[in-house]
This record gives sequence, C-alpha cells and structure tokens, in this order.
Amino acid sequence: MAEAALKQRESASAGTGQKDAVRKVLDKAKAEGRTSLTAPEGKLVCDAYGIPVPKEGVANSAQDAAKLADGMGFPVVLKIVSPDILHKTEAGGVLVGLKSADEVSKGYDTILANAKKYKADAKIDGVQVQQMLKGGTEVIVGSITDGSFGKLVAFGLGGVLVEILKDITFRRARP
Repeated sequence: MAEAALKQRESASAGTGQKDAVRKVLDKAKAEGRTSLTAPEGKLVCDAYGIPVPKEGVANSAQDAAKLADGMGFPVVLKIVSPDILHKTEAGGVLVGLKSADEVSKGYDTILANAKKYKADAKIDGVQVQQMLKGGTEVIVGSITDGSFGKLVAFGLGGVLVEILKDITFRRARP
C-alpha cells in the first residue's frame, strides 16, 4: 500500500526537464531581486507539477489580446503582467467578464494606461488573457524562508480577498 502511494506521488511530480524549467524561472526572479513570480511564471510552475489552471496567454498588443481571447472563448479576464505591480486590482490592472474581441482590445489599452498611471516606471511584460471560469475558489500559494522557522508554504484565499480578509496560513515545508 505504501509503495503504491509512493509511486503515485512520484508519477505526479514534475519530470527532470520540467523541474529545470521551474528552476530557471525561480533563478531568474531571484537574480532580478524579486520575491514573487508573475502570473505567467506561476503558471509555468503549476504546469510543471500538474496543477490545473485556466487557459491563458500573454499579449503584447490589443490585437494579440483579442486573438488569444477568440482562441480560448469568451468571457475572459485581462490582467497586467509586471514584476513591479503585485496588487493588480489596486492598480486597475484587472478586467473581468469581457465578452467580445472589441471589449478585449479596448480593455488591453485601458489596463496599460492604468498600470502606467499607477507606477510610471513599472516594467510591463504584457497583458495576460485568461479564460474566465465559473465556480471554484481562487487561491494563493507561496513560499518563504524564515530565519526562525525555515522553509514555509503559504496558502489562502486568492484574488482581492488576499488583501481584504488576510486569510492566509503558513506551514513548515517538508524537507
């Protein structure tokens, strides 16, 4: 029984190539002095470990955003992608429930303008176009190394609820 559980756990974990991709993302963020990942970087980590996430892509123009949205189907969510803007909603960097290519195209321009107004010198990597799902619960997952407690994993309600409810718990990571 224990062997079967161990095999199942091993098969669910990321392969060597995927772990290398995750390591590159983490090393890049660290080299840039960042303590958090952008949403697309987080998606890469989730993909590598088999964690399902909504369809998404990063657009660098309003036309690209509309094309991505058409490809995944409406409605969609747009989110600013910037390592300098962690609180996207606060920056006006999130639009939800967009139902047409025209709304997405206009939304792309709105999000960029809002982001520049919020933090003029922010590095903008693009705008994430994400499939909008009904139901479910948005969560936040993170990790930190604490001087007293060592490696910790954070988990809690995500989205705007992170800041409002502050419903996050920390637990020691297994070695």
